[in-house]
Amino acid sequence: MELTVKNSIIELIRGDITQVEAEAIVNAANTSLLGGGGVDGAIHRAGGKAILEECIKIRNQQGGCPVGEAVVTTAGNLPSRYVIHTVGPVWNGGMSQEEDKLRNCYRNALTQAEGKGVTSIAFPNISTGIYKYPKVLACAVAVEEVSNYLLKNETNIERVIFVCFDEENLAIYKNELSK
Repeated sequence: MELTVKNSIIELIRGDITQVEAEAIVNAANTSLLGGGGVDGAIHRAGGKAILEECIKIRNQQGGCPVGEAVVTTAGNLPSRYVIHTVGPVWNGGMSQEEDKLRNCYRNALTQAEGKGVTSIAFPNISTGIYKYPKVLACAVAVEEVSNYLLKNETNIERVIFVCFDEENLAIYKNELSK
């Protein structure tokens, strides 16, 4: 499924983000940047030690990555040039500014991609796994924030790919993109 926004294409696929061919992939990281479970662990395993080494350098410089922010590393052994690590919010019933923090994840990841001259970027479903952000709400934020960024900015980004690991998220994104 594809949607055109200004001069860019938003694409939806089901798959493993570590195998997606995009100049940058986004990692749903934790604040330590040292890898973890879910997509974070998969990216660190598939990308190899070069990613972890750069994450450690970033930690030593700035002490990790705050929720809503984003940092860039090499992609190591992945078919991308960069991994953009962003830290999504843990769901707390919507009472801890989770929506604003999640919006910042998408906006800051796109800004980092822009700074690297990236023309294609792939996003996982940020915060919907162990962080328990409701999938439908997270999807609405993702699609709206990416669409707004593409509409409001002069951008080099030609392609944004939402990568869904499972059928449930794929169906949610199909529904949201068809609105």
